[in-house]
Amino acid sequence: MSGSTPQGSGATRRPDGATLVAALILAGIAVVIWRDAARLPQAGGYAGVGPADVPRWIALGLAGLSLWSLVEAFRSGKAEREAQDTGPILWIVGGLAAQLALLSTAGFSIATGLLFAATAAAFGKRNLALTVPVGITFALVVYLLFAGLLKLSLPAGPLEGLVWDLFRGAKP
Repeated sequence: MSGSTPQGSGATRRPDGATLVAALILAGIAVVIWRDAARLPQAGGYAGVGPADVPRWIALGLAGLSLWSLVEAFRSGKAEREAQDTGPILWIVGGLAAQLALLSTAGFSIATGLLFAATAAAFGKRNLALTVPVGITFALVVYLLFAGLLKLSLPAGPLEGLVWDLFRGAKP
């Protein structure tokens, strides 16, 4: 029976619209990155690698993923997808919103600790009495590493000021 098509699959199979949209978005991001990289100076130095090379590699990778998605959209057809659980998405988006709102007033450690706790809640760890202090502690360690050792500027709040005062008081 060569030449016959299995029942349920024929020439009228439609491509997967969501995969097509993803392919277009990836292609658009690749074009934007490539255009931005074209504006960077390309002085390669002794190694021949300049500041525009890595963005171009990323753009090429995204273009490849776009092409792959485009092929998959037409090859696989419309796929069945699981229903989305909006609860975890809302926890993470709420955590990001809280971090953005609190970053300039509460500082990096508290704002990022709340984001950590919200993300943990999205993954099922709903004990905020545990995850908030753990998140703030981790974020404070990250803050101290970035601000103290690497000399990078992160938004400081009252907690960071208190810790810096403790460090300054411990010095002779």
